[in-house]
Amino acid sequence: QVQLVESGGGLVQAGGSLRLSCAASGRTFSSYPMGWFRQAPGKEREFVGGISWSGGSKFYADNVKGRFTISRDNAKSTVLLQMNSLKPEDTAVYYCAARGGSVTAASGLYEYWGQGTQVTVSS
Repeated sequence: QVQLVESGGGLVQAGGSLRLSCAASGRTFSSYPMGWFRQAPGKEREFVGGISWSGGSKFYADNVKGRFTISRDNAKSTVLLQMNSLKPEDTAVYYCAARGGSVTAASGLYEYWGQGTQVTVSS
């Protein structure tokens, strides 16, 4: 079992920045690829990005590429999502997730999920 807890969400103006953190506990965190997802009201959960277990490979959705950066610190069992140049359409609940295997954009293939943190971007 892996327990995930997100933090760092909040209200920010368009063009601003936020950094989300995902703290993991339980089984060996460093062996799990991690993904970030988000879900806006009335919309499907969508893939934001992911990072391999080593941190050597990172993947981003096209609509956040160049603005968002994922990193991880396996010694601290933490994954970060740095979000810059935020837009109102980035407003959503953000989730981190873990799975065995490799990073995928398919949310249904992730085994472990955090409770989510709200990000609201005002125009």
